[in-house]
Order: sequence, then structure tokens, then C-alpha cells
Amino acid sequence: MKYILVLILMIGFNFADDDYGYKAYSKNGVKPVDNELYQNECSACHFAYQPGLLTSKSWDKVMTNLDNHFGTDASVLDEDYNLIYKYIMENSAEKAMDYKRSRRIASSMSYISTTVDAITKTPYIIKKHDEIPPRLIKQEEVKGLFNCTACHTQAKKGSYKESEIKIPNYGRWDD
Repeated sequence: MKYILVLILMIGFNFADDDYGYKAYSKNGVKPVDNELYQNECSACHFAYQPGLLTSKSWDKVMTNLDNHFGTDASVLDEDYNLIYKYIMENSAEKAMDYKRSRRIASSMSYISTTVDAITKTPYIIKKHDEIPPRLIKQEEVKGLFNCTACHTQAKKGSYKESEIKIPNYGRWDD
């Protein structure tokens, strides 16, 4: 009888809503990149950030300025642009709400009045990195918060767990 009660409680928990109205069994991290065109075009210059790291409004701002993409011309063919844009919009933070980190990013954006054009400018990302000394972020091996893969060992898989962080010249990070 005791085991049946435990089973019922576990099943009930899996269908319970969290504080935001989403199912408690949400996936951790963000949805990994699963679009070959997006992966190839973006990773030619930098880590192909998962669309779930920004809202569609922010991605639109990024995509409409590809001719001056952080000081570089990142323009692509119109056909490729349309396919990449569609992929990003369909997988942006507010569309990937079954991923906890995307949901938190989208929620944090609702508290600011501007549209950011960089993941490092989202309130959630700023808060998650606020205890890290600037010297560790600015060191040559990291260069800045934009370089996720320098410290987040599983970033390419969409996982940004604290237990997977290894800061160069420092080691494992614990809050």
C-alpha cells in the first residue's frame, strides 16, 4: 500500500504546474540546435547560440542587423535568411517554454522595456553571472560572457548546469 501511495504522489507531481503555470516535468537547459543551416552559418564565426536563449523580439533585432553583426557583416543569402529566421522564431525563448532556462529568460525579459540584441544583455543571464569576478570573465581564455563554451562544458547540448561549469584558470564553479 505504501508503494502505491508513493507512486500516486510521483505521478501527481509530474503533472503538477510550477509557479509559472508550466508542467513541473519541464526539460532543463534550452533546446539544442537542430537545424543544420543555422548551425553551419552561425558556427562559422562563433558558437551557434540556441534560439531559446533569446526572445523572438530580440532575435528579430539581431537578424535585421546582420550587415553589422557586432562589427562584422554576417549577411546571408535571402533564401537562407528566411529559413534561419523561421527556425529562430519557432524556437525562441517564449516558444520553447517546456525548457526551464528558456522560460526563465523569457520571463526576465518581461521586466525590461527595451529589446536587447545580445544574450549577455538579458536580465536572467546577467543575474546568473553576477557573482563571477570580472577578471575571470575578461581573461584571454574566456574574453566575455558571449563565449558560453569557454566555461559551460555542455553548452552545445543546451545544458548550462552549474555542475558542468569549468572556468579556465579557476576550475569548477559553485555558487
